[in-house]
Amino acid sequence: MLKVLVVDDDQGLRLSVKSALSVTQRFEIDEAFDGVNAMEKIKAGDKKYDVVILDVDMPRMNGLETLRQIKELDPGTIVLIMTAHATLNDAIQAVKDGAFNYLQKPVAGDDLIALIDKAVNAHTLISNIAASAPVMVEEGRKIIGHTSQMQKVFNIIHRLAKVDTPVLIRGASGTGKELVAKAIHFNSARKDEKFVAINCSAIPENLFESELFGHEKGSFTGADQRKIGKFQFAEGGTLFLDEVGDMPQLMQVKILRVLQEKLFTPVGSNREFPTNVRIIAATNRPLEEMIKAGSFREDLFYRLNVVPIFLPALAERKDDMEHMVNIFIRKFNQAHGKRINGIAPDAMTVLKKHSWPGNIRELENVIEHAFVLEMTNIITIASLPEALLMATGTNLIDIPPVQETAQTVAATGLGSVAQAHATLGDDEDGDMGLDADDMEDGDIVPYSGENLDFNAQKEAFEKEFIIKALKTFRGRINQTALHANIPKKTLLRKIEKYGIIAKDYSN
Repeated sequence: MLKVLVVDDDQGLRLSVKSALSVTQRFEIDEAFDGVNAMEKIKAGDKKYDVVILDVDMPRMNGLETLRQIKELDPGTIVLIMTAHATLNDAIQAVKDGAFNYLQKPVAGDDLIALIDKAVNAHTLISNIAASAPVMVEEGRKIIGHTSQMQKVFNIIHRLAKVDTPVLIRGASGTGKELVAKAIHFNSARKDEKFVAINCSAIPENLFESELFGHEKGSFTGADQRKIGKFQFAEGGTLFLDEVGDMPQLMQVKILRVLQEKLFTPVGSNREFPTNVRIIAATNRPLEEMIKAGSFREDLFYRLNVVPIFLPALAERKDDMEHMVNIFIRKFNQAHGKRINGIAPDAMTVLKKHSWPGNIRELENVIEHAFVLEMTNIITIASLPEALLMATGTNLIDIPPVQETAQTVAATGLGSVAQAHATLGDDEDGDMGLDADDMEDGDIVPYSGENLDFNAQKEAFEKEFIIKALKTFRGRINQTALHANIPKKTLLRKIEKYGIIAKDYSN
């Protein structure tokens, strides 16, 4: 539930906004009667507000000053401005100072909810790029921001949203450069216009100029009609030049002219067209070395490098990996309709052993692979890609028992097949079961889950254990029954009961 603070000196308007938001059950709403009262509530620390809806014209402290104080305190707070027609210029200035957007009074409920949703989606992009750990360099020094990683990221985006200068994103392939570019665009004053991405390494050299600037009909063989280029298509918005280090030198000269003069000429045309496009460029190439070698123009580099952002390789920041994995788990729970709660400690250890040449993109693919295969409520080693296990020297049969909470133990098949069979046996009806008499009180680990139904937990454990065993012994029924100490007849009955297909685990 989003926590919203409505700030206005007009009690009737506060009530109107509160009533409009209360139509849904998604908002927890508080009120403040002016800017000073709002800052008192925000600084009290009783709750962190996700969204502040702020009037411009108020006594004691107006909306613009309140906005500045909110952003100083927490750049991650979403601020929406309410304005009368007379203060529209102030509202536009507020957007430049970090407000997400503005609404004119009287405020329509549907418009307000739609704007909140759009703002939350834009800020979700920032939450996701926290995994990329961008570092902005200003006048030769790194901007560290606050102690929190998220605060640092919000500070970077907040600064970039207030300016319209080019941005150069540096980092290896797979570090999240396009994600950072999108976060900058969708949190800037250009958010309502287009974000157009173009991969400079994927365009044939002879078509590059036409792709960017467009062409007139008949300007070259095959040009049977007029075509607008990416600059014209992105007018008012952001053009993302990915892999700019692969741009042909002739095009480097033309891009430099566009950046300097804000004009371009389509192929085959005598007319110059003005352009209002923000350029965000990205590269994994060593541009400084390319300048020395003469393959990249120094003047273009300095034009693009106004605000540089560096994305470190994943191998340099493995302490952040658990945070990234949790981001991807939330993403794929939504995409795949699953309820995976986390990752087993031994699986996390394997991830941290890997060198990650594909960086964050590779990690995301690994987690999605695990989602497809995982049958428990937690990512286990058995669901990780075989290539990753081989690269880290991990052998499923050699994995030692994992001593964790009861919930983790159940989800990971007791850590090892060899240990698991010690607590399983055929009870009187021939079913595998947990024998409570075999456990001493001191051996019981407190269970923190919500479902404490014994039969449900028993069946869930049985299914997870059998899948774990089949994965370990590559779907071989006889080997699984022998080494996991399960009578073959019982194993086959349980496989049928839970709809398990043994051959699915043969690879």
